Amino acid sequence: MPATRWTPIYLGLAVLMGAILALIFRAVPVDDAGVRDWTGQLVPGFWMAWTFPVALFFWSIAALLIIMTLLAIRFPETPRVGVLRIETTRGDRLFISLLGSAFIHIGWLFFAGPDLIWGAMILSLVYAAAVFRWV
Repeated sequence: MPATRWTPIYLGLAVLMGAILALIFRAVPVDDAGVRDWTGQLVPGFWMAWTFPVALFFWSIAALLIIMTLLAIRFPETPRVGVLRIETTRGDRLFISLLGSAFIHIGWLFFAGPDLIWGAMILSLVYAAAVFRWV
């Protein structure tokens, strides 16, 4: 495929994901004073408590999977051996970084509590960058 065909694909997916994110944001409940309840249910009475953070988490995972799929199609790669001495592809490194980030967040919640959870996210991003660079 010529490189010129990829631009509409990228733009179309970006618009689609942006529209989905806008719909999620728009579904956040607003109280009588006009203040958004970020942890309120997006669909009241639904069997699952879909809140904005939960929906944003799943949107992020979907966006990562779409990006990784496009990268695999556009720029195929061969597995490489890193510091763990195992062959990994981009998808393997994404899985390792997501799994490690989950454990970082669990440990952060245990030792530091829910306050300043942004620290765990920053630590997870540094961890993911290291995994993609050296694993």
